[in-house]
Amino acid sequence: MSDGLRLDLQGKRVAVIGFGRSGQSALRLLSVLGARVAVADRKPESELAEALSGVVDSPVELFGDGQYEEALRGSDLALISPGVPMALEPLQRARATGIPLLGELELASRYLTGRLIAITGTNGKSTTISLIGELLRNAGFDAFVGGNLGTPLTEAALVSLQGRRWDFVVAEVSSFQLESIELFHPWIAAILNITPDHLDRYPSLKAYAAAKARVFENQTADDYAILNADDVGLATFRPCSLGRQVRFSRKETVTGGVFLQRETIVSNLQGVPEDVVRIADLQLRGVHNLENVMAATAVAILAGCSMNTIRRTLQEFRGLEHVMEIVRILRDVTYINDSKGTNVDATIKALESLPRPVILIAGGREKGEQYPGLVEAVHGKAKQVILIGEARAHLREILQGAAPVSTAGTLADAVRQAASLAVAGDTVLLSPVCASFDMFQDYKDRGRQFKERVHELA
Repeated sequence: MSDGLRLDLQGKRVAVIGFGRSGQSALRLLSVLGARVAVADRKPESELAEALSGVVDSPVELFGDGQYEEALRGSDLALISPGVPMALEPLQRARATGIPLLGELELASRYLTGRLIAITGTNGKSTTISLIGELLRNAGFDAFVGGNLGTPLTEAALVSLQGRRWDFVVAEVSSFQLESIELFHPWIAAILNITPDHLDRYPSLKAYAAAKARVFENQTADDYAILNADDVGLATFRPCSLGRQVRFSRKETVTGGVFLQRETIVSNLQGVPEDVVRIADLQLRGVHNLENVMAATAVAILAGCSMNTIRRTLQEFRGLEHVMEIVRILRDVTYINDSKGTNVDATIKALESLPRPVILIAGGREKGEQYPGLVEAVHGKAKQVILIGEARAHLREILQGAAPVSTAGTLADAVRQAASLAVAGDTVLLSPVCASFDMFQDYKDRGRQFKERVHELA
């Protein structure tokens, strides 16, 4: 970003609304920029004080129990965490009085060095940015990888302020984060897919897709917009971008993109078709991962990685924890942790990618979805479904008749039940379809507890 886009926050009062991981990271950046900060969150003030410990040395005003109005009063700027809806009444009232509302993503982008690569979509973001990071680093580039996954983007901005010149900044961006952008401008932006998700926050799939499409909002003819040519959600909602469109496809040959031909990923981004890698040589498995690989390949080629580096990296990359992660094979039963499968499309693709009979463990906190296609996917692949969490009664009603369905009070009970039902050749798959927050801290906690219970099996 140009220095002219940076904000003069010295001595200004900034209200940080929401004090999770991104809010705490934003506070560090704001402190370095000389802002006077007030923090507001739904948590009690005592918990905020505990979370604040060690984050910054400068004084910070704390407003617990959702006292957003008090924190916003007299502020020059409000910094909104992605978990806080922009439609919240106190925020809208603040905006009406002239207080600018920005997100952590927008704030960070004003201070970053290096070319910005932004990846969004319903599924596959974390795997794709991790793979892109490996590709760039193996090619000798200095690349930051983070955003919605892992390290917040404001941490990269802090390092940039200290003089580090990244070659590339690779960011996973969510629809929540994109709601609050203004000048956020990626050189390469990609939407991997659009399927129903977060409909507890958005009034419709169209509204959710529109939030995702904002990733292209500030692109110019010098930029690149990468799209999944096979995705139904993108086919019915073609986002506008001034950037050069680059498509990837499993089903058709695309011009100026990446596609599948005779079980080999091929690129014609540089004018002539060039074999990239054979599917059989990939460590990643499943249709969804094939799409992630093609998107990452397109980014790597545009960024200047050599084909030899791309091919070697794709052959060696093993994927992420909690994404179709093989935990254990016990008596020829394979246990797979797909705890990051928090929506129906992710679980459907997980089921479709497995050739063996599946015992599916699912359930958790619902996100407003109607589960389109889940009955068909379960009927075609699952020999048993074991349901846990708040959604188990609703999911049982939906899936009754698609496969035998039972319930379990805890994840440990579900694992024991699955192990007792499994025979040689089966797969036990944790792919919950739902959020984790009814029983666990997050999807990582759920996945790690699943792995612990699996390793306890005798």
